[in-house]
Amino acid sequence: MATSKDAAMNKPDPAQVADKQSPARAAAKSKGIAVLEELLGKESAPVIPLPGHKVEPPKKAGWQPTWLKKLRLRHAIIGASFLGLVAVPATLASLYMAFIAADQYHSTASFAVRSIEGGVSSDILGMFTQASGGSTVSDSYILMDYILSERMAADADRRFKLEDVYATRGLDYFYGIGSDLPIEDKLAYWRDMVNVNFDHASGIMQVNVKAFEPKQAQEIAQFIVDQSDNLVNSLSLSARNDVLRAAQDEVLAGEARLSKARAGLRDYRDKSQEISPEEGAKLAVQLIGSLEGELTKLNADLATAKSQMSEDTPRIRVLKTRIESLEQQLAVERQRLGAGEKGTSAADDPNAPDVAGRIAEFEELETEREFAERAYTAALGSLEKARVDANNRQRYLALFIEPTLSQMAQYPTRLLNAFLVTLGLLFFWSICLMGFYNIRDRA
Repeated sequence: MATSKDAAMNKPDPAQVADKQSPARAAAKSKGIAVLEELLGKESAPVIPLPGHKVEPPKKAGWQPTWLKKLRLRHAIIGASFLGLVAVPATLASLYMAFIAADQYHSTASFAVRSIEGGVSSDILGMFTQASGGSTVSDSYILMDYILSERMAADADRRFKLEDVYATRGLDYFYGIGSDLPIEDKLAYWRDMVNVNFDHASGIMQVNVKAFEPKQAQEIAQFIVDQSDNLVNSLSLSARNDVLRAAQDEVLAGEARLSKARAGLRDYRDKSQEISPEEGAKLAVQLIGSLEGELTKLNADLATAKSQMSEDTPRIRVLKTRIESLEQQLAVERQRLGAGEKGTSAADDPNAPDVAGRIAEFEELETEREFAERAYTAALGSLEKARVDANNRQRYLALFIEPTLSQMAQYPTRLLNAFLVTLGLLFFWSICLMGFYNIRDRA
């Protein structure tokens, strides 16, 4: 107890200890503040090591990671490629369209290929909108191909001299035509300057011609309309002639056949010396009948005379003589009816045809003549019908919008062309960029 009390008496008082440490703490605090102020006043302050932590040396101010350098290099390459493949060409194309491309004027003409065949429409609009059959549609497609054909380009070159009409204006070498070009290049340029649209439902065809002068565009459009009209008329005339030629050939063939049949019948009549063997046969039959009747009467008279007179009487001799003459005449007439021509007998001419043979030959010739006449009549009717149909099926060019004269340049479409060029370059650049990344990722 005494020891614990002594220890308690010897233990220092906390207040006294705090009073003793307060000057030391104040001095340490003042030193820390001074060090902090000194550190804040310098650009690079030394690192104060903490207990239990390892101090790393400071990094240099210009040091960067390797991946960051690669990233910046890749971005620089992408930017340079965009600038070289998209920005600069698009800017040049826009400047060319805005300040260098020459103005182009257009002339428009609308027409349709129509046929006279069919009913007449009640109004003028129906004349141009009603469909006239597949034949006019096929003619329209033929006409459209003809306008864009090499023949049309060659005709236009001979008429207007395309190298002069579409010569380069100023610095616009892109839209102008060159010099001393072959017909294939002129045809390609012609198809660029001439546009043809065909509406299958209405059959209306629209031709749009571009040129550097409005008057030249109108003249070329009028030339196309005139040439198209000539082509349609030529096709119509050719089709009409083909139809009529076939019908005329049938008429000529029927006429030749009829002439041959008539010549054969005429030769037969000259040889037989009778118009119709049937009529001759009828007369021969009537004559034989009359002779037989007369012979029968004479035989009856002879029988009566014999019953009253003797055989040596003159009357009986006359009757017998007449009977013999009638029998001979009857034999001759029957022989003519059975064989031989008039004035001949079977004994004189065994090869002479009898009446039946002559009738058969005559009927054959007459049948051929009648058939040839009917065929010839039918051919004449077909020719007349073909002529009417050919006239009703004639094609013609219905021009309802004559070539216009432009007052303001509509081409080239500068903003649209510049936008399309920019879009195409951007698309090409994007494809190249995606291809690069694809190759890099697979490498």
